[in-house]
Amino acid sequence: MLYFHNDYNEMCHEKVLEKIAACSAEKVPGYGRDHWCELAANKIRKSCNNEDLAVHFLVGGTQTNLTVIDAGLRSHQGVISAETGHIHVHETGSIEACGHKILALPTNDGKISAAQVEKLMLAHLGDSDAEHTVQPKMVYISNPTELGTIYHKEELTALHKVCRKYGLYLFMDGARLGYGLTARDNDLTLTDLAELTDVFYIGGTKCGAMFGEAVVFSSMAIAQDFRYFIKQHGGMLAKGWLLGVQFATLMEDDLYFSICKHANEQADMIRQTVRDAGYSLLAETTTNQVFPILPDALLEKLKEKATFTEQGRVDDTSRAVRFCTSWATTDENVALLCDAIRNAQ
Repeated sequence: MLYFHNDYNEMCHEKVLEKIAACSAEKVPGYGRDHWCELAANKIRKSCNNEDLAVHFLVGGTQTNLTVIDAGLRSHQGVISAETGHIHVHETGSIEACGHKILALPTNDGKISAAQVEKLMLAHLGDSDAEHTVQPKMVYISNPTELGTIYHKEELTALHKVCRKYGLYLFMDGARLGYGLTARDNDLTLTDLAELTDVFYIGGTKCGAMFGEAVVFSSMAIAQDFRYFIKQHGGMLAKGWLLGVQFATLMEDDLYFSICKHANEQADMIRQTVRDAGYSLLAETTTNQVFPILPDALLEKLKEKATFTEQGRVDDTSRAVRFCTSWATTDENVALLCDAIRNAQ
């Protein structure tokens, strides 16, 4: 069976595993107070060209989203998100469970615009009974989005500008950030993210690490007391060096970016095969997520050979699915999937 269901099932890159094994006998302080976490944080600051950034490490994406949002908002405040945003549709109501409403905006491509955010803010500020409603205070975006699309610098700059205008925090979910920053049409850098967001994270779990996310703060208002929030939300790993050593390894010699770029190139092969076979895509993407719209009959044949995620029915005879490549996907498996798509017609 070919597995294209998720991009986090594989263990971790061999260099990461080798480094974990090599360091396993070291005696270091716990809870992220070790030299590996400091080394990783310094590497990230250098990559962002900003030595003043606060960097913290957590285990997974949902935990990171929950902790960052709760740290940034007061009890009466909510977070703006695309209706397809991970916090809105795939995190079991964790944000609402902490008392913060998600203010969802419609989207066709997984992204939200500065104009949408401004329209929402003007409506809130123009409401004479505004104090009876949730106050918007943060904008949450994913890059890549849940539909595999990416934000470009012009879009992020516009969001940054409108957030500054209305006193909103801008938070970028980077669970798949490596695939976004190495997409062929990407024009953003880590330096741009540090300048144009208040907080973003470099995803490790889906991008070569065994587990872990590196949270990068340019806003000290959110970063203040963040370790207290990490602990309160059950995110403070006693063996914190496991997070530090992984990110120190991934940030060495551009390993993080080279393995993610390869996954994007493999996804391009799948996209082209889908087009050549005469099928369309639910979303036009350049990252590791591929969303073909395929006939039910073809999908019935494909599911005997490959795993994929159902995205929903498009018409009476076709539905959209998702295939994911990852840093660990082999060229052989991609070739087998492409052959299966060609031959299943």
